[in-house]
Amino acid sequence: MIQQPVKNIGFISTRIAGTDGVSLEIGKWAEVLERNRFNCFYFAGETDRDKSVCFNAPLAHFEHPEIQALNEHLLGVSTRSPEISRKIQKIKDKLKTELYDFIQKFEIDLIIPENALTIPMNIPLGIAITELVAETGIPTIAHHHDFYWERDRFIINACQDYLDKAFPPDLPSMRHVVINSLASRQLSHRLGISNIIIPNVFDFEDEPDYAEGYSCELKEKIGLAKDDLFILQPTRVVPRKWIERSIEIVRNLRLRNPSLVISHASGDEGDDYYQRIMEYAQNMGVNIITIDHLIGNRYTNQNRYTIADVYLCADLVTYPSGYEGFGNAFLECIYFKRPIVVNRYSIYIADIEPKGFDVITIDGFVTQKVIDKINAVLSDKEKQTKMVHKNFELARTYFSYEVLERKLLYIISTFQD
Repeated sequence: MIQQPVKNIGFISTRIAGTDGVSLEIGKWAEVLERNRFNCFYFAGETDRDKSVCFNAPLAHFEHPEIQALNEHLLGVSTRSPEISRKIQKIKDKLKTELYDFIQKFEIDLIIPENALTIPMNIPLGIAITELVAETGIPTIAHHHDFYWERDRFIINACQDYLDKAFPPDLPSMRHVVINSLASRQLSHRLGISNIIIPNVFDFEDEPDYAEGYSCELKEKIGLAKDDLFILQPTRVVPRKWIERSIEIVRNLRLRNPSLVISHASGDEGDDYYQRIMEYAQNMGVNIITIDHLIGNRYTNQNRYTIADVYLCADLVTYPSGYEGFGNAFLECIYFKRPIVVNRYSIYIADIEPKGFDVITIDGFVTQKVIDKINAVLSDKEKQTKMVHKNFELARTYFSYEVLERKLLYIISTFQD
């Protein structure tokens, strides 16, 4: 389709910063691409990568006041005014101009929209990307993490025409990547779009050599005694994470200091659920310790703890989500060789459980049998070691960088045939 080889690749998203799942996967894709001698650049409303390879477009951010104001007139209602339509087009035109500038500045050969054509958090950005691809025919890998039809809050809307046009579009120069088999079937069934499944991955070939005997300075800093259990909820505080189940696990373990450590902030879905969780924990006699303000990442120079430090401190990880696009936190837990309690959400059942991982599962609610199994695992170090090492080797086989590399390089090669 193109004459010159692909060299410069541009990631496009609303936000490429922090520890949300999309930003983390962008980092992994970039690592794999860069070790194969591609150059990576970033377009978003917020970025935390090196400024020399970033193009910041404030209106691309889903938290920009103008975008949030638009969403109030588009979601949860069935009609929109002509003024809102004009506003969408005005912002779209500005973003499209900035996208053209991004491509010209960094001589981009291929773009990778990351969830920007999937979840309509920023509708003008999705339309701008769609029109750019239609106008230029630039090779595009649209990486879809979770579709709007999977979220209740998008069911009633005044923008179905835009959703049909751009979330996602199907254009000749575009390849589609999804992260699980259920999404793959839905995309094919609903829109007739062929796609490739690339699951979330982790660099399992780069095994952490400091996991055994790790000295946890963080534990004392957040007020846990040396003999207190460090139970980690490694997610944002949003309703689909079902953090109530984690609170119930902590309560039913009947600990001297029943505490649940939550690593991430509320995110983009408001604070109501956070308040609900704090009240529920108080009623259950569980102490909630939030540490998102202490955690940095590899792209910032702030003197804070990393998510690796947090996992290595954990005695047990709770992951009781009702829904996940795949499960980044599951892979992180397996990588850092920690026992995990996981709810059997649909993607886990379809794409992860058949691989044979040895984990503690719940089916929507916490039973005494689950508590007994947790106690058995925590009290038997030999059993625990065998469990986490088996899980690591399985993940190395099915969810490694090498799996991503093989599939991603194949997709890129299809543009150069």
